[in-house]
Amino acid sequence: MERKDGRACDMPREHKITVDYVSTAAGSCLIETGGTRVICTASVEEGVPPFLRGKNCGWLTAEYAMLPASTGRRKQRDGIKKDGRGVEISRLIGRALRQAVDRERLGERTITIDCDVLEADGGTRTASITGGFVALVCAIDRLIRDGKLKESPVVHQIAAISAGVVEGEPCLDLCYTEDSTADTDMNFVMNELGEFIELQGTGEGAAFSREKLNRLIDLGENGCRLLMQAQREALGDKAQWIGQKQKLVLASNNAHKIGELKTMLGDRYDVLSMREAGFDEEIDETGATFEENAAIKAETVMKATGYMTLADDSGLSVDALDGAPGVRSARYAGDQHNDADNNALLIRNMRDVPARERTAKFVSCIAIASPFKPTVTVRGECPGIITFEPRGGGGFGYDPYFEYENGETFAEMGQELKNQISHRARAMEKALRLL
Repeated sequence: MERKDGRACDMPREHKITVDYVSTAAGSCLIETGGTRVICTASVEEGVPPFLRGKNCGWLTAEYAMLPASTGRRKQRDGIKKDGRGVEISRLIGRALRQAVDRERLGERTITIDCDVLEADGGTRTASITGGFVALVCAIDRLIRDGKLKESPVVHQIAAISAGVVEGEPCLDLCYTEDSTADTDMNFVMNELGEFIELQGTGEGAAFSREKLNRLIDLGENGCRLLMQAQREALGDKAQWIGQKQKLVLASNNAHKIGELKTMLGDRYDVLSMREAGFDEEIDETGATFEENAAIKAETVMKATGYMTLADDSGLSVDALDGAPGVRSARYAGDQHNDADNNALLIRNMRDVPARERTAKFVSCIAIASPFKPTVTVRGECPGIITFEPRGGGGFGYDPYFEYENGETFAEMGQELKNQISHRARAMEKALRLL
């Protein structure tokens, strides 16, 4: 079929996005898609609606309206009773763009996306979503530059486009003339992974086959990809805030511990030691338990750096010594002593303990401190026994004297196996569910 504007069936309309279009808004853009023009603004307010207070997360909402002259024939302004179509589209935009942000990382603040249609020539709701995302990223850029956020909460890129069956042929990005006569009309909202956030479709003029549905989906997916490219080009340097990997500081400078934790965390976070994050002070561990000390370390580093922080406090607990060395495991022989001194003191204190009573456990407590929510702690324990003689050349600390149930000491064990069964691995398994 020949389309009114001469486009091929798989071609979107010409689109243009102008960022920072409204100087008084935290973020804004003008999006032009064919004859459709929409101003999208993002406003930021501290605080959240009553139903979210105290829940340590932010909120994103949207409002959509068509200006009186947007359709050529004056449209009545919304009064106390809002236009039902406008309310439905406002909810759609809000639902779609909430998928773009990690609301916990947004903090207790509200972002409102306002989409005002200047001219309507079909696809106003999809243009509003696509432009609304750009305005959102501009607002996040402002929050970061103003020092109100340390890093971006934008975890997904969102775009939307329409497609439909016109004169029996699936077509992308319908203008008003095509939309008003289409047999089938669909709207696609997608993220950068090619996942669907929302599908709206109806065979108002005629039912449609699975074959045509598949063709429409292909058109919508390709159209969203093209729009995402246009979004990034329009945003320029601001596009760096899309999908930024969250920083996670490890409250330690112990190379062995940091190596183990980084391996367990994988590539989900941008992991830093506390020195790499700019913190190099001594932390006074005054807690009476592993949990208390882990929380002290995590909260101290988090407050100093502004980033989410993970701290591990771990040690050896020997039953015959009433839980000692316990929280003083690293300083068992004194603050100025080393692993060899600690091990020597341990074995002296255990010299009269028979083999059957040399039970012990390694304990790890992990605390996660966030700028936006309360600190949480988890605990992992690994049972074993204290040997009479050291075995193995790997590991660190008490590893040569700690024998696991497989008959190997931690110092004899390969690092891969140790990272699977250790007290730290067991605590991290729980911590990862919280992260």
